[in-house]
Amino acid sequence: MVTGTQTRFLDPAVLAEVSSLDLIAKTVVDGFVAGLHRSPDFGFSQEFAEYRAYTPGDDLRHVDWNVFARTEKAFLKRYRGETNTEITVLLDASASMTFTSGRVSKFEYSRFLAAALVYLAHLQRDSTGLIVFHDEVANFVRPSGRQGQLMRLLHAIGQASTGKRTDYRRPFFELQQFLKRRGVTVLISDFLAPVATVIETVEPLRYRGNELILFHVLDRRELEPRLGAPAVLVDMETDEDIEVSPEYVRTEYPAKIAEHIDVLRSKAQGAGIDYFLLTTDRPLDAGLREYLTVRQRRL
Repeated sequence: MVTGTQTRFLDPAVLAEVSSLDLIAKTVVDGFVAGLHRSPDFGFSQEFAEYRAYTPGDDLRHVDWNVFARTEKAFLKRYRGETNTEITVLLDASASMTFTSGRVSKFEYSRFLAAALVYLAHLQRDSTGLIVFHDEVANFVRPSGRQGQLMRLLHAIGQASTGKRTDYRRPFFELQQFLKRRGVTVLISDFLAPVATVIETVEPLRYRGNELILFHVLDRRELEPRLGAPAVLVDMETDEDIEVSPEYVRTEYPAKIAEHIDVLRSKAQGAGIDYFLLTTDRPLDAGLREYLTVRQRRL
Protein backbone atom coordinates (compact mmCIF):
# COMPACT_ATOMS: atom_id res chain seq x y z
CA MET A 1 0.00 0.00 0.00
CA VAL A 2 1.32 3.41 -0.98
CA THR A 3 0.59 6.38 1.26
CA GLY A 4 0.51 10.04 0.25
CA THR A 5 -0.27 13.32 1.91
CA GLN A 6 -3.79 13.60 0.45
CA THR A 7 -4.76 10.09 -0.54
CA ARG A 8 -3.70 6.46 -0.49
CA PHE A 9 -3.67 3.95 -3.29
CA LEU A 10 -4.33 0.27 -2.81
CA ASP A 11 -1.72 -2.28 -3.81
CA PRO A 12 -3.53 -4.98 -5.84
CA ALA A 13 -1.92 -7.59 -3.57
CA VAL A 14 -3.72 -6.01 -0.62
CA LEU A 15 -7.04 -6.30 -2.45
CA ALA A 16 -6.32 -9.98 -3.09
CA GLU A 17 -6.31 -10.59 0.66
CA VAL A 18 -9.86 -9.25 1.03
CA SER A 19 -12.36 -12.09 0.72
CA SER A 20 -15.48 -9.98 0.16
CA LEU A 21 -15.85 -8.72 -3.42
CA ASP A 22 -18.41 -6.10 -2.42
CA LEU A 23 -15.94 -4.69 0.12
CA ILE A 24 -13.21 -4.63 -2.54
CA ALA A 25 -15.53 -2.75 -4.91
CA LYS A 26 -16.58 -0.23 -2.28
CA THR A 27 -12.98 0.34 -1.17
CA VAL A 28 -11.71 0.89 -4.71
CA VAL A 29 -14.57 3.19 -5.74
CA ASP A 30 -14.39 5.24 -2.55
CA GLY A 31 -10.65 5.59 -3.17
CA PHE A 32 -10.81 7.07 -6.65
CA VAL A 33 -14.04 9.04 -6.24
CA ALA A 34 -12.53 10.84 -3.25
CA GLY A 35 -9.81 12.23 -5.51
CA LEU A 36 -12.04 13.48 -8.33
CA HIS A 37 -12.44 17.24 -8.61
CA ARG A 38 -16.06 17.02 -9.68
CA SER A 39 -19.19 15.29 -8.41
CA PRO A 40 -19.05 11.48 -8.16
CA ASP A 41 -22.16 11.53 -10.38
CA PHE A 42 -19.74 12.11 -13.25
CA GLY A 43 -18.72 8.53 -13.89
CA PHE A 44 -19.30 6.19 -16.83
CA SER A 45 -22.95 7.05 -17.38
CA GLN A 46 -23.57 9.24 -20.42
CA GLU A 47 -26.59 10.90 -18.87
CA PHE A 48 -24.59 12.50 -16.09
CA ALA A 49 -22.35 14.50 -18.49
CA GLU A 50 -23.14 18.03 -19.61
CA TYR A 51 -22.37 17.13 -23.23
CA ARG A 52 -22.00 14.01 -25.34
CA ALA A 53 -20.40 13.84 -28.79
CA TYR A 54 -22.90 13.48 -31.62
CA THR A 55 -23.16 10.05 -33.25
CA PRO A 56 -25.13 9.18 -36.41
CA GLY A 57 -28.77 8.61 -35.57
CA ASP A 58 -28.95 11.14 -32.72
CA ASP A 59 -31.77 13.68 -32.72
CA LEU A 60 -30.39 16.89 -34.26
CA ARG A 61 -32.79 18.95 -32.13
CA HIS A 62 -30.53 18.30 -29.12
CA VAL A 63 -27.33 19.53 -30.80
CA ASP A 64 -25.81 22.63 -29.20
CA TRP A 65 -25.41 24.77 -32.31
CA ASN A 66 -23.59 27.52 -30.42
CA VAL A 67 -20.81 25.07 -29.57
CA PHE A 68 -20.85 23.82 -33.16
CA ALA A 69 -20.41 27.38 -34.47
CA ARG A 70 -17.33 27.87 -32.29
CA THR A 71 -15.68 24.47 -32.65
CA GLU A 72 -17.24 22.89 -35.78
CA LYS A 73 -17.90 19.83 -33.62
CA ALA A 74 -21.38 18.54 -32.81
CA PHE A 75 -22.27 17.89 -29.17
CA LEU A 76 -25.61 16.99 -27.63
CA LYS A 77 -26.83 18.65 -24.44
CA ARG A 78 -27.47 16.16 -21.63
CA TYR A 79 -29.22 16.69 -18.35
CA ARG A 80 -29.13 14.94 -14.97
CA GLY A 81 -32.89 14.35 -15.06
CA GLU A 82 -32.76 12.02 -18.07
CA THR A 83 -33.32 8.29 -17.87
CA ASN A 84 -30.33 6.44 -16.45
CA THR A 85 -27.90 4.66 -18.74
CA GLU A 86 -27.70 0.93 -19.39
CA ILE A 87 -24.17 -0.35 -18.71
CA THR A 88 -22.92 -3.81 -19.66
CA VAL A 89 -19.55 -5.13 -18.49
CA LEU A 90 -17.90 -7.86 -20.58
CA LEU A 91 -15.26 -9.86 -18.68
CA ASP A 92 -12.71 -11.95 -20.60
CA ALA A 93 -12.28 -15.28 -18.81
CA SER A 94 -9.98 -17.00 -21.31
CA ALA A 95 -6.97 -19.02 -20.19
CA SER A 96 -4.42 -16.30 -20.97
CA MET A 97 -6.04 -14.13 -18.28
CA THR A 98 -4.73 -16.49 -15.59
CA PHE A 99 -1.13 -15.43 -16.24
CA THR A 100 0.69 -13.75 -13.38
CA SER A 101 4.26 -12.89 -12.47
CA GLY A 102 3.25 -11.77 -8.98
CA ARG A 103 0.44 -12.24 -6.47
CA VAL A 104 -2.43 -11.06 -8.67
CA SER A 105 -3.30 -12.59 -12.03
CA LYS A 106 -4.80 -10.64 -14.91
CA PHE A 107 -8.11 -12.40 -14.30
CA GLU A 108 -8.18 -11.59 -10.60
CA TYR A 109 -7.31 -7.95 -11.29
CA SER A 110 -10.01 -7.83 -13.98
CA ARG A 111 -12.57 -9.21 -11.53
CA PHE A 112 -11.66 -6.39 -9.11
CA LEU A 113 -12.10 -3.90 -11.96
CA ALA A 114 -15.46 -5.37 -13.01
CA ALA A 115 -16.70 -5.29 -9.41
CA ALA A 116 -15.67 -1.64 -9.04
CA LEU A 117 -17.45 -0.69 -12.28
CA VAL A 118 -20.76 -2.35 -11.40
CA TYR A 119 -20.59 -0.79 -7.93
CA LEU A 120 -20.03 2.65 -9.47
CA ALA A 121 -22.94 2.07 -11.85
CA HIS A 122 -25.09 1.08 -8.86
CA LEU A 123 -24.24 4.36 -7.12
CA GLN A 124 -25.34 6.21 -10.27
CA ARG A 125 -28.61 4.24 -10.32
CA ASP A 126 -27.80 2.81 -13.76
CA SER A 127 -29.21 -0.40 -15.18
CA THR A 128 -26.22 -2.75 -15.19
CA GLY A 129 -25.47 -6.18 -16.67
CA LEU A 130 -22.56 -8.61 -17.07
CA ILE A 131 -21.27 -11.09 -19.63
CA VAL A 132 -18.45 -13.48 -18.67
CA PHE A 133 -16.95 -15.12 -21.74
CA HIS A 134 -14.07 -17.14 -23.19
CA ASP A 135 -14.78 -19.16 -26.36
CA GLU A 136 -18.44 -19.11 -25.33
CA VAL A 137 -20.64 -17.06 -23.04
CA ALA A 138 -20.09 -18.58 -19.60
CA ASN A 139 -22.52 -16.32 -17.72
CA PHE A 140 -24.96 -13.60 -18.67
CA VAL A 141 -26.72 -11.33 -16.19
CA ARG A 142 -29.16 -9.13 -18.07
CA PRO A 143 -28.95 -5.39 -17.36
CA SER A 144 -31.34 -4.30 -14.65
CA GLY A 145 -31.76 -1.59 -12.05
CA ARG A 146 -34.01 -3.61 -9.79
CA GLN A 147 -33.31 -4.28 -6.15
CA GLY A 148 -30.64 -6.90 -5.54
CA GLN A 149 -28.97 -6.48 -8.95
CA LEU A 150 -25.66 -5.36 -7.46
CA MET A 151 -25.41 -8.51 -5.35
CA ARG A 152 -26.33 -10.67 -8.35
CA LEU A 153 -23.58 -9.04 -10.40
CA LEU A 154 -20.95 -9.32 -7.65
CA HIS A 155 -21.88 -12.96 -7.10
CA ALA A 156 -21.50 -13.69 -10.82
CA ILE A 157 -18.11 -11.94 -10.91
CA GLY A 158 -16.96 -13.77 -7.78
CA GLN A 159 -18.02 -17.16 -9.17
CA ALA A 160 -16.49 -16.60 -12.62
CA SER A 161 -13.90 -19.16 -13.68
CA THR A 162 -11.66 -19.30 -16.73
CA GLY A 163 -12.12 -21.37 -19.87
CA LYS A 164 -9.72 -21.87 -22.75
CA ARG A 165 -9.63 -19.69 -25.86
CA THR A 166 -10.92 -16.18 -26.49
CA ASP A 167 -13.76 -15.50 -28.93
CA TYR A 168 -14.93 -11.87 -28.90
CA ARG A 169 -17.69 -12.60 -31.42
CA ARG A 170 -19.79 -14.69 -29.03
CA PRO A 171 -20.38 -12.08 -26.28
CA PHE A 172 -20.94 -9.27 -28.77
CA PHE A 173 -23.46 -11.37 -30.68
CA GLU A 174 -25.33 -11.99 -27.41
CA LEU A 175 -25.08 -8.32 -26.51
CA GLN A 176 -26.61 -7.14 -29.77
CA GLN A 177 -29.54 -9.54 -29.36
CA PHE A 178 -30.84 -7.93 -26.18
CA LEU A 179 -29.56 -4.37 -26.59
CA LYS A 180 -32.74 -2.31 -26.91
CA ARG A 181 -31.45 1.19 -26.21
CA ARG A 182 -28.16 3.05 -26.35
CA GLY A 183 -25.83 2.59 -23.45
CA VAL A 184 -22.24 1.99 -22.37
CA THR A 185 -20.40 -1.28 -23.00
CA VAL A 186 -17.18 -1.94 -21.09
CA LEU A 187 -14.88 -4.71 -22.37
CA ILE A 188 -12.15 -5.95 -19.99
CA SER A 189 -9.52 -8.16 -21.65
CA ASP A 190 -5.82 -8.70 -22.26
CA PHE A 191 -6.55 -8.35 -26.00
CA LEU A 192 -3.96 -10.94 -27.03
CA ALA A 193 -5.58 -11.22 -30.44
CA PRO A 194 -5.06 -9.52 -33.79
CA VAL A 195 -6.09 -5.88 -33.51
CA ALA A 196 -8.24 -6.11 -36.65
CA THR A 197 -10.22 -8.98 -35.09
CA VAL A 198 -10.91 -6.97 -31.94
CA ILE A 199 -11.92 -3.73 -33.66
CA GLU A 200 -14.00 -5.35 -36.40
CA THR A 201 -15.93 -7.30 -33.76
CA VAL A 202 -16.69 -4.46 -31.36
CA GLU A 203 -16.95 -1.47 -33.72
CA PRO A 204 -20.53 -2.18 -34.96
CA LEU A 205 -21.87 -1.20 -31.54
CA ARG A 206 -20.69 2.35 -32.19
CA TYR A 207 -22.77 2.52 -35.36
CA ARG A 208 -25.87 2.12 -33.19
CA GLY A 209 -24.92 5.07 -31.00
CA ASN A 210 -23.49 3.08 -28.11
CA GLU A 211 -20.43 4.10 -26.16
CA LEU A 212 -17.64 1.54 -25.92
CA ILE A 213 -14.74 1.41 -23.45
CA LEU A 214 -11.79 -1.02 -23.70
CA PHE A 215 -9.84 -1.71 -20.51
CA HIS A 216 -6.61 -3.43 -21.54
CA VAL A 217 -5.25 -5.49 -18.62
CA LEU A 218 -1.68 -6.80 -18.83
CA ASP A 219 0.90 -8.20 -16.44
CA ARG A 220 4.04 -6.08 -16.02
CA ARG A 221 6.20 -8.99 -17.24
CA GLU A 222 4.25 -9.05 -20.50
CA LEU A 223 5.56 -5.55 -21.10
CA GLU A 224 9.00 -6.03 -19.55
CA PRO A 225 9.87 -9.76 -19.76
CA ARG A 226 12.96 -11.28 -18.18
CA LEU A 227 14.72 -14.39 -19.44
CA GLY A 228 18.16 -15.58 -18.37
CA ALA A 229 18.46 -18.59 -20.67
CA PRO A 230 16.76 -20.07 -23.75
CA ALA A 231 13.30 -21.41 -22.89
CA VAL A 232 10.24 -23.04 -24.43
CA LEU A 233 7.10 -20.95 -23.96
CA VAL A 234 3.67 -22.62 -24.14
CA ASP A 235 0.57 -20.73 -25.30
CA MET A 236 -1.99 -20.93 -22.46
CA GLU A 237 -4.92 -21.07 -24.90
CA THR A 238 -3.68 -23.19 -27.81
CA ASP A 239 -0.95 -25.25 -26.06
CA GLU A 240 1.38 -24.43 -28.96
CA ASP A 241 5.01 -23.94 -27.95
CA ILE A 242 7.87 -21.80 -29.20
CA GLU A 243 11.53 -21.63 -28.25
CA VAL A 244 12.78 -18.15 -27.45
CA SER A 245 16.18 -16.73 -26.60
CA PRO A 246 17.14 -14.05 -24.04
CA GLU A 247 18.26 -11.84 -26.95
CA TYR A 248 14.79 -12.00 -28.53
CA VAL A 249 13.18 -11.10 -25.20
CA ARG A 250 15.52 -8.14 -24.77
CA THR A 251 15.30 -6.72 -28.29
CA GLU A 252 12.48 -7.89 -30.57
CA TYR A 253 9.65 -8.72 -28.17
CA PRO A 254 9.39 -5.31 -26.43
CA ALA A 255 9.02 -3.62 -29.80
CA LYS A 256 6.33 -6.10 -30.88
CA ILE A 257 4.17 -5.71 -27.74
CA ALA A 258 4.59 -1.92 -27.84
CA GLU A 259 3.46 -1.88 -31.47
CA HIS A 260 0.46 -4.09 -30.64
CA ILE A 261 -0.62 -1.68 -27.88
CA ASP A 262 -0.06 1.41 -30.01
CA VAL A 263 -2.04 0.02 -32.94
CA LEU A 264 -4.90 -1.14 -30.69
CA ARG A 265 -5.08 2.26 -29.00
CA SER A 266 -4.92 4.11 -32.33
CA LYS A 267 -7.53 1.95 -34.08
CA ALA A 268 -9.87 2.12 -31.08
CA GLN A 269 -9.64 5.88 -30.78
CA GLY A 270 -10.06 6.23 -34.53
CA ALA A 271 -13.32 4.31 -34.25
CA GLY A 272 -14.55 6.53 -31.42
CA ILE A 273 -13.82 3.91 -28.76
CA ASP A 274 -12.23 4.71 -25.40
CA TYR A 275 -9.01 2.79 -24.63
CA PHE A 276 -7.18 2.56 -21.31
CA LEU A 277 -4.23 0.34 -20.34
CA LEU A 278 -3.92 -1.08 -16.82
CA THR A 279 -1.12 -3.29 -15.50
CA THR A 280 -1.76 -5.70 -12.64
CA ASP A 281 0.85 -4.04 -10.42
CA ARG A 282 -0.88 -0.66 -10.61
CA PRO A 283 -3.27 0.40 -7.82
CA LEU A 284 -6.74 0.06 -9.31
CA ASP A 285 -8.17 3.15 -7.63
CA ALA A 286 -5.32 5.26 -9.05
CA GLY A 287 -5.89 3.89 -12.55
CA LEU A 288 -9.63 4.52 -12.49
CA ARG A 289 -9.12 8.01 -11.11
CA GLU A 290 -6.81 8.82 -14.02
CA TYR A 291 -9.25 7.43 -16.57
CA LEU A 292 -12.28 9.27 -15.14
CA THR A 293 -10.34 12.52 -14.83
CA VAL A 294 -9.39 12.36 -18.52
CA ARG A 295 -12.96 11.41 -19.40
CA GLN A 296 -14.42 14.34 -17.48
CA ARG A 297 -12.10 16.81 -19.21
CA ARG A 298 -13.15 15.46 -22.58
CA LEU A 299 -16.83 15.80 -21.70
